[in-house]
Amino acid sequence: MENQVFVMDHPLIQHKLTFLRDKNTGSKEFRELVGEIAMLMCYEATRDLPLQEVHIETPMGEATTKVIAGRKLAFVPILRAGLGMVEGVLEMVPAAKVGHIGLYRDHKTLQPVEYYNKLPQDITERDVIVLDPMLATGGSAIDAISIVKRSNPKSIKFMCIIAAPEGVKALSEAHPDVQIYCAAVDDHLNEIGYIVPGLGDAGDRIFGTL
Repeated sequence: MENQVFVMDHPLIQHKLTFLRDKNTGSKEFRELVGEIAMLMCYEATRDLPLQEVHIETPMGEATTKVIAGRKLAFVPILRAGLGMVEGVLEMVPAAKVGHIGLYRDHKTLQPVEYYNKLPQDITERDVIVLDPMLATGGSAIDAISIVKRSNPKSIKFMCIIAAPEGVKALSEAHPDVQIYCAAVDDHLNEIGYIVPGLGDAGDRIFGTL
């Protein structure tokens, strides 16, 4: 299956992304914006969920309406920055389960190092959306998706806020079956692996550890 990259250009997402990028935006507002953007992106990333008809009683009589057809979702944030997106996506899908994968980037090699892995026990019955605000080199996303694949979920999507072309290319080549959802694809990576213009270090800005 050919990899598909979806750039979400909805006006509300793009508006909030501007304030997210601004270096003068403080941690509290930054966290709120990450959650809001994640919620809006989740709306689009779940557009292909199948529906089935059900019969209900409204105050005015019987109705045939639709509900999601038995699909179970799991969100898997990549620690730590991915945690900032969890509250927003759970606003949209409260019944979803949440797993966690801990990866940090070695600042010398720029390669991800795994230190934590906890996924829902019924992951094989679930469609998984892996979360990380930034897709830079692609290393963390590639490793996290490889970890999730070992548990044989029904499907995997990757959702980030800002991506670099280098990360999109690397992830697409490593996992061509995984759809990528982002709000923007920026210009390039700098010499230390940060997205330009980007927004800086998402984890530091979310948690106020600048």
